[in-house]
Amino acid sequence: MYSSGNKLINPQLLFEKVRLQSNMHIADFGCGKTGQIVFTASKIIGENGIIYAVDILQEDLGIVEKRAKLNNQTNIHTIWSDVEQVGKTSIPAKSLDVIFMVNILNHTTNTDNPLNEAKRLLKEKARIIVADWKHNHGLSIGPTENKTINFEKIIQWANNNNFAVQEKFEAGKYHNGIVLFRHD
Repeated sequence: MYSSGNKLINPQLLFEKVRLQSNMHIADFGCGKTGQIVFTASKIIGENGIIYAVDILQEDLGIVEKRAKLNNQTNIHTIWSDVEQVGKTSIPAKSLDVIFMVNILNHTTNTDNPLNEAKRLLKEKARIIVADWKHNHGLSIGPTENKTINFEKIIQWANNNNFAVQEKFEAGKYHNGIVLFRHD
């Protein structure tokens, strides 16, 4: 039995925010071993869509790959990459409709780098969705207060990189979210 990781963030909410639909090409940066976004999104985008499950941990990608094979979800492609290294993720440039960044920016040393990598991979008129821990989230899991991300920095990055803030929202009791729309 696989855990979906849906107790803290509901992926359906994120899918609604980015208007996920069939035939899209998408990526989940930092997919983790549960593939919280990957497996549900795979069903929505269908057999003509593609989802790239991207993670720095090969072991987690192996778990996702096995589960995808078990479920016969052939539109899931695992990519081993450090998304903080701009230009290194082996997905074709300007090929994606949506990139999900759920609980990964608090692990980075510079939040601009994964955002810049996302920008490189996105088509025109595409979206980035970020969902990450709130300050003072009150749980013993998750980042410490000094490691939570500053959403104002993300907005500043968006303004400097031809992205509009489509929406800011609560992504559950413990998380905030933001949708950025590319408008080159």
